Amino acid sequence: MLKILIIDDDEIIRDALTLMLKQDNHKVTIATNGEEGISFYKEYKYDLIITDILMPGKNGIEFLIEMTNLNNTIPIVAMSGGRRAVTSDFNLSSAELLDVKATLTKPFTIEELKEVIQIALR
Repeated sequence: MLKILIIDDDEIIRDALTLMLKQDNHKVTIATNGEEGISFYKEYKYDLIITDILMPGKNGIEFLIEMTNLNNTIPIVAMSGGRRAVTSDFNLSSAELLDVKATLTKPFTIEELKEVIQIALR
């Protein structure tokens, strides 16, 4: 069982991720933006963080920069579906520069989610 922090502004994605992860008996905490994610990170210990990139308030890139400044050692998976003129590939390439352990393109399957979790935890 892993303690996983999910950071995403989309309720449907949060609910789907929570359902998928709880099927494998993981404990899930939800944050709706990077600022909430930082607060939870400072308060609790997690085994893995999964964060969206495009969010209102503190977005995923800002969250990743702050985590780097906090000398974070928890593996992070970045996910994005892209919006408007910005593609998910661009968002995830930017996240890779900030030392995420794996990336996930929305929409994704439960198998893809499990695979990126294994990659991130190596």
